[in-house]
Amino acid sequence: MAESDESSTRTVLVAAGANLAIAAAKAVAAILTGSAALWAETMHSAADTGNEVLLWLGLRRSKREPDRRHPFGYGQERYFWAFLAALGIFLVGGLLSIAEGVRSWLVPEPLESPWIGIAVLVVSAGFESWSWLTARRQLREDAKARRRSVREHLVRASDPSATTVYLEDSAALVGIALALIALIMHMVTGWAWWDPAASMAIGVLLAVVAWLLARRSKALLIDAAAPDDVMEDLRETIGPQPWIGTVHELRAVYVGPSQLLVTMNVSPCEELRARPGSELVTHVTELRERLLRNPGVADAVITLV
Repeated sequence: MAESDESSTRTVLVAAGANLAIAAAKAVAAILTGSAALWAETMHSAADTGNEVLLWLGLRRSKREPDRRHPFGYGQERYFWAFLAALGIFLVGGLLSIAEGVRSWLVPEPLESPWIGIAVLVVSAGFESWSWLTARRQLREDAKARRRSVREHLVRASDPSATTVYLEDSAALVGIALALIALIMHMVTGWAWWDPAASMAIGVLLAVVAWLLARRSKALLIDAAAPDDVMEDLRETIGPQPWIGTVHELRAVYVGPSQLLVTMNVSPCEELRARPGSELVTHVTELRERLLRNPGVADAVITLV
Protein backbone atom coordinates (compact mmCIF):
# COMPACT_ATOMS: atom_id res chain seq x y z
CA MET A 1 0.00 0.00 0.00
CA ALA A 2 2.82 2.41 0.96
CA GLU A 3 4.69 1.64 -2.27
CA SER A 4 1.51 2.26 -4.31
CA ASP A 5 0.98 5.58 -2.51
CA GLU A 6 4.57 6.58 -3.32
CA SER A 7 4.03 5.78 -7.00
CA SER A 8 0.76 7.74 -7.06
CA THR A 9 2.40 10.77 -5.42
CA ARG A 10 5.30 10.68 -7.90
CA THR A 11 2.91 10.39 -10.85
CA VAL A 12 0.81 13.35 -9.64
CA LEU A 13 3.84 15.58 -8.93
CA VAL A 14 5.40 14.84 -12.33
CA ALA A 15 2.10 15.71 -14.01
CA ALA A 16 1.71 18.93 -11.97
CA GLY A 17 5.23 20.14 -12.83
CA ALA A 18 4.86 19.33 -16.51
CA ASN A 19 1.43 20.97 -16.83
CA LEU A 20 2.51 24.15 -15.00
CA ALA A 21 5.41 24.66 -17.43
CA ILE A 22 3.20 23.81 -20.40
CA ALA A 23 0.42 26.20 -19.31
CA ALA A 24 2.87 29.12 -19.05
CA ALA A 25 4.39 28.39 -22.48
CA LYS A 26 0.99 28.00 -24.14
CA ALA A 27 -0.27 31.26 -22.59
CA VAL A 28 2.67 33.18 -24.08
CA ALA A 29 2.15 31.52 -27.45
CA ALA A 30 -1.61 32.23 -27.36
CA ILE A 31 -0.95 35.93 -26.70
CA LEU A 32 1.59 36.16 -29.53
CA THR A 33 -0.49 34.24 -32.10
CA GLY A 34 -4.07 35.09 -31.11
CA SER A 35 -4.99 31.43 -31.70
CA ALA A 36 -8.27 30.25 -30.13
CA ALA A 37 -7.01 26.66 -30.15
CA LEU A 38 -3.91 27.74 -28.19
CA TRP A 39 -6.12 29.61 -25.70
CA ALA A 40 -8.16 26.42 -25.29
CA GLU A 41 -4.98 24.44 -24.73
CA THR A 42 -3.77 27.04 -22.20
CA MET A 43 -6.99 26.64 -20.20
CA HIS A 44 -6.70 22.88 -20.57
CA SER A 45 -3.18 22.83 -19.08
CA ALA A 46 -4.13 25.31 -16.34
CA ALA A 47 -7.09 23.10 -15.39
CA ASP A 48 -4.85 20.03 -15.37
CA THR A 49 -2.35 21.77 -13.07
CA GLY A 50 -5.13 22.66 -10.63
CA ASN A 51 -6.46 19.13 -10.81
CA GLU A 52 -3.08 17.63 -9.94
CA VAL A 53 -3.00 19.89 -6.86
CA LEU A 54 -6.44 18.50 -5.88
CA LEU A 55 -5.22 14.93 -6.40
CA TRP A 56 -2.14 15.64 -4.29
CA LEU A 57 -4.38 17.00 -1.51
CA GLY A 58 -6.45 13.83 -1.72
CA LEU A 59 -3.31 11.68 -1.45
CA ARG A 60 -2.09 13.61 1.60
CA ARG A 61 -5.40 13.63 3.43
CA SER A 62 -6.17 9.97 2.72
CA LYS A 63 -3.06 8.86 4.67
CA ARG A 64 -4.43 9.97 8.04
CA GLU A 65 -4.84 7.22 10.61
CA PRO A 66 -8.31 5.86 11.52
CA ASP A 67 -10.05 7.57 14.43
CA ARG A 68 -13.35 7.35 16.28
CA ARG A 69 -15.32 9.19 13.58
CA HIS A 70 -13.61 7.37 10.71
CA PRO A 71 -12.90 3.82 11.92
CA PHE A 72 -11.80 2.66 8.45
CA GLY A 73 -9.50 5.63 7.87
CA TYR A 74 -9.66 8.45 5.34
CA GLY A 75 -9.06 6.53 2.12
CA GLN A 76 -12.25 7.85 0.51
CA GLU A 77 -10.79 11.38 0.62
CA ARG A 78 -9.06 10.47 -2.64
CA TYR A 79 -12.41 9.82 -4.32
CA PHE A 80 -13.80 13.18 -3.16
CA TRP A 81 -10.80 15.17 -4.43
CA ALA A 82 -10.73 13.18 -7.68
CA PHE A 83 -14.40 14.09 -8.16
CA LEU A 84 -13.53 17.78 -7.69
CA ALA A 85 -10.71 17.36 -10.22
CA ALA A 86 -13.21 15.97 -12.73
CA LEU A 87 -15.43 19.01 -12.16
CA GLY A 88 -12.40 21.24 -12.76
CA ILE A 89 -11.70 19.52 -16.09
CA PHE A 90 -15.33 20.03 -17.11
CA LEU A 91 -15.75 23.65 -16.00
CA VAL A 92 -12.30 25.17 -16.63
CA GLY A 93 -11.10 22.95 -19.44
CA GLY A 94 -14.28 21.88 -21.24
CA LEU A 95 -16.80 24.71 -20.98
CA LEU A 96 -14.28 27.56 -21.26
CA SER A 97 -12.67 25.96 -24.32
CA ILE A 98 -16.07 25.63 -26.00
CA ALA A 99 -16.94 29.23 -25.07
CA GLU A 100 -13.63 30.49 -26.48
CA GLY A 101 -14.25 28.52 -29.68
CA VAL A 102 -17.74 29.99 -30.08
CA ARG A 103 -16.42 33.53 -29.46
CA SER A 104 -13.64 33.10 -31.99
CA TRP A 105 -16.04 31.57 -34.52
CA LEU A 106 -18.34 34.58 -34.29
CA VAL A 107 -15.46 37.10 -34.34
CA PRO A 108 -12.52 35.42 -36.17
CA GLU A 109 -9.11 36.93 -35.58
CA PRO A 110 -6.00 36.93 -37.81
CA LEU A 111 -3.29 34.44 -36.92
CA GLU A 112 0.10 35.96 -36.11
CA SER A 113 3.49 34.23 -35.68
CA PRO A 114 2.04 30.74 -36.15
CA TRP A 115 5.48 29.10 -36.04
CA ILE A 116 5.84 30.19 -32.40
CA GLY A 117 2.60 28.41 -31.59
CA ILE A 118 3.69 25.30 -33.48
CA ALA A 119 7.06 25.22 -31.68
CA VAL A 120 5.39 25.57 -28.27
CA LEU A 121 2.90 22.80 -29.06
CA VAL A 122 5.68 20.43 -30.14
CA VAL A 123 7.63 21.10 -26.92
CA SER A 124 4.40 20.72 -24.92
CA ALA A 125 3.81 17.34 -26.55
CA GLY A 126 7.21 16.24 -25.22
CA PHE A 127 6.38 17.26 -21.63
CA GLU A 128 2.92 15.71 -21.83
CA SER A 129 4.40 12.48 -23.19
CA TRP A 130 6.79 12.34 -20.22
CA SER A 131 3.89 12.74 -17.78
CA TRP A 132 1.74 10.26 -19.77
CA LEU A 133 4.49 7.63 -19.75
CA THR A 134 4.95 8.05 -15.98
CA ALA A 135 1.23 7.47 -15.39
CA ARG A 136 1.14 4.56 -17.83
CA ARG A 137 4.14 2.95 -16.14
CA GLN A 138 2.36 3.03 -12.79
CA LEU A 139 -0.86 1.69 -14.33
CA ARG A 140 1.03 -1.17 -15.97
CA GLU A 141 2.79 -2.08 -12.71
CA ASP A 142 -0.48 -1.98 -10.76
CA ALA A 143 -2.30 -3.95 -13.45
CA LYS A 144 0.44 -6.59 -13.54
CA ALA A 145 0.31 -6.96 -9.74
CA ARG A 146 -3.44 -7.63 -10.02
CA ARG A 147 -3.13 -9.85 -13.12
CA ARG A 148 -5.15 -7.47 -15.30
CA SER A 149 -4.65 -5.74 -18.62
CA VAL A 150 -4.15 -1.96 -18.52
CA ARG A 151 -7.61 -1.52 -20.08
CA GLU A 152 -9.23 -3.66 -17.36
CA HIS A 153 -7.33 -1.84 -14.64
CA LEU A 154 -8.48 1.56 -15.90
CA VAL A 155 -12.07 0.41 -15.37
CA ARG A 156 -11.56 -1.45 -12.09
CA ALA A 157 -8.79 0.50 -10.28
CA SER A 158 -9.70 1.65 -6.78
CA ASP A 159 -7.01 4.38 -6.73
CA PRO A 160 -8.14 7.28 -8.97
CA SER A 161 -4.82 9.18 -8.95
CA ALA A 162 -2.90 7.47 -11.76
CA THR A 163 -6.10 6.87 -13.74
CA THR A 164 -6.99 10.57 -13.63
CA VAL A 165 -3.49 11.68 -14.68
CA TYR A 166 -3.38 9.07 -17.47
CA LEU A 167 -6.74 10.12 -18.95
CA GLU A 168 -5.92 13.84 -18.54
CA ASP A 169 -2.61 13.42 -20.35
CA SER A 170 -4.19 11.28 -23.07
CA ALA A 171 -6.74 14.05 -23.66
CA ALA A 172 -3.92 16.62 -23.58
CA LEU A 173 -1.98 14.82 -26.30
CA VAL A 174 -5.09 14.61 -28.48
CA GLY A 175 -5.78 18.31 -27.78
CA ILE A 176 -2.24 19.28 -28.80
CA ALA A 177 -2.66 17.33 -32.04
CA LEU A 178 -5.95 19.16 -32.76
CA ALA A 179 -4.36 22.54 -32.06
CA LEU A 180 -1.39 21.73 -34.32
CA ILE A 181 -3.70 20.66 -37.14
CA ALA A 182 -5.72 23.87 -36.71
CA LEU A 183 -2.62 26.10 -36.88
CA ILE A 184 -1.18 24.31 -39.91
CA MET A 185 -4.51 24.28 -41.78
CA HIS A 186 -5.01 27.97 -40.99
CA MET A 187 -1.60 28.73 -42.49
CA VAL A 188 -2.18 26.54 -45.57
CA THR A 189 -5.79 27.49 -46.39
CA GLY A 190 -6.11 30.94 -44.85
CA TRP A 191 -9.50 29.86 -43.45
CA ALA A 192 -9.82 31.44 -39.97
CA TRP A 193 -12.41 28.97 -38.62
CA TRP A 194 -9.97 26.07 -38.18
CA ASP A 195 -8.92 27.56 -34.85
CA PRO A 196 -12.37 27.90 -33.22
CA ALA A 197 -13.38 24.49 -34.56
CA ALA A 198 -10.34 22.93 -32.84
CA SER A 199 -11.07 24.88 -29.65
CA MET A 200 -14.63 23.53 -29.50
CA ALA A 201 -13.43 19.98 -30.28
CA ILE A 202 -10.92 20.21 -27.41
CA GLY A 203 -13.71 21.40 -25.11
CA VAL A 204 -15.96 18.47 -26.06
CA LEU A 205 -13.06 16.04 -25.55
CA LEU A 206 -12.41 17.40 -22.05
CA ALA A 207 -16.11 17.25 -21.14
CA VAL A 208 -16.18 13.54 -22.09
CA VAL A 209 -13.03 12.78 -20.04
CA ALA A 210 -14.48 14.71 -17.07
CA TRP A 211 -17.71 12.70 -17.27
CA LEU A 212 -15.81 9.38 -17.29
CA LEU A 213 -13.70 10.39 -14.28
CA ALA A 214 -16.66 11.81 -12.33
CA ARG A 215 -18.68 8.64 -12.95
CA ARG A 216 -15.89 6.44 -11.59
CA SER A 217 -15.32 8.66 -8.53
CA LYS A 218 -19.05 8.66 -7.81
CA ALA A 219 -19.16 4.86 -7.99
CA LEU A 220 -16.26 4.55 -5.53
CA LEU A 221 -17.79 7.12 -3.17
CA ILE A 222 -21.02 5.15 -2.75
CA ASP A 223 -19.46 1.90 -1.52
CA ALA A 224 -18.51 0.28 -4.80
CA ALA A 225 -18.38 -3.50 -4.64
CA ALA A 226 -15.07 -5.19 -5.37
CA PRO A 227 -14.79 -6.55 -8.95
CA ASP A 228 -14.85 -10.26 -9.73
CA ASP A 229 -11.08 -10.76 -9.80
CA VAL A 230 -10.72 -9.22 -6.32
CA MET A 231 -13.55 -11.41 -5.01
CA GLU A 232 -11.78 -14.46 -6.44
CA ASP A 233 -8.61 -13.49 -4.55
CA LEU A 234 -10.66 -13.22 -1.35
CA ARG A 235 -12.13 -16.68 -1.88
CA GLU A 236 -8.59 -18.04 -2.32
CA THR A 237 -7.54 -16.28 0.91
CA ILE A 238 -10.46 -17.87 2.78
CA GLY A 239 -9.73 -21.27 1.26
CA PRO A 240 -11.62 -24.47 2.19
CA GLN A 241 -13.08 -24.30 5.70
CA PRO A 242 -14.36 -27.72 6.87
CA TRP A 243 -16.24 -26.13 9.76
CA ILE A 244 -18.41 -24.03 7.40
CA GLY A 245 -21.55 -25.72 6.14
CA THR A 246 -22.81 -22.91 3.88
CA VAL A 247 -21.51 -19.48 2.88
CA HIS A 248 -24.73 -17.53 2.45
CA GLU A 249 -23.08 -14.30 1.41
CA LEU A 250 -19.61 -12.89 0.82
CA ARG A 251 -19.43 -9.17 0.16
CA ALA A 252 -16.60 -6.65 -0.11
CA VAL A 253 -16.83 -2.88 -0.62
CA TYR A 254 -14.08 -0.30 -1.01
CA VAL A 255 -13.51 2.01 1.97
CA GLY A 256 -10.39 3.47 0.33
CA PRO A 257 -7.87 2.71 -2.44
CA SER A 258 -7.07 -1.04 -2.28
CA GLN A 259 -8.80 -1.22 1.11
CA LEU A 260 -11.86 -3.45 1.52
CA LEU A 261 -14.49 -4.02 4.17
CA VAL A 262 -15.36 -7.72 3.93
CA THR A 263 -18.56 -9.21 5.36
CA MET A 264 -19.55 -12.90 5.44
CA ASN A 265 -22.72 -14.72 6.50
CA VAL A 266 -21.99 -18.40 7.19
CA SER A 267 -23.65 -21.42 8.75
CA PRO A 268 -21.49 -23.98 10.60
CA CYS A 269 -21.61 -27.63 9.57
CA GLU A 270 -24.00 -29.99 11.34
CA GLU A 271 -21.23 -31.71 13.26
CA LEU A 272 -19.95 -28.47 14.77
CA ARG A 273 -23.38 -27.32 15.93
CA ALA A 274 -23.41 -30.04 18.57
CA ARG A 275 -20.02 -29.04 20.00
CA PRO A 276 -19.21 -26.34 22.59
CA GLY A 277 -19.57 -22.78 21.37
CA SER A 278 -15.94 -21.93 22.23
CA GLU A 279 -14.69 -24.10 19.36
CA LEU A 280 -16.89 -22.22 16.91
CA VAL A 281 -15.63 -18.88 18.24
CA THR A 282 -12.04 -20.08 17.69
CA HIS A 283 -12.77 -20.98 14.06
CA VAL A 284 -14.42 -17.61 13.38
CA THR A 285 -11.51 -15.74 14.99
CA GLU A 286 -8.93 -17.67 12.96
CA LEU A 287 -10.81 -17.00 9.72
CA ARG A 288 -11.06 -13.28 10.49
CA GLU A 289 -7.34 -13.12 11.27
CA ARG A 290 -6.59 -14.88 7.97
CA LEU A 291 -8.61 -12.28 6.08
CA LEU A 292 -6.93 -9.40 7.91
CA ARG A 293 -3.48 -10.71 6.91
CA ASN A 294 -4.46 -9.78 3.35
CA PRO A 295 -3.03 -6.21 2.92
CA GLY A 296 -6.10 -5.22 0.90
CA VAL A 297 -8.57 -5.96 3.74
CA ALA A 298 -9.20 -3.08 6.16
CA ASP A 299 -11.67 -5.03 8.31
CA ALA A 300 -13.68 -8.25 8.22
CA VAL A 301 -17.04 -9.08 9.82
CA ILE A 302 -18.15 -12.73 9.98
CA THR A 303 -21.74 -13.38 11.01
CA LEU A 304 -23.01 -16.82 11.99
CA VAL A 305 -26.45 -17.65 10.65
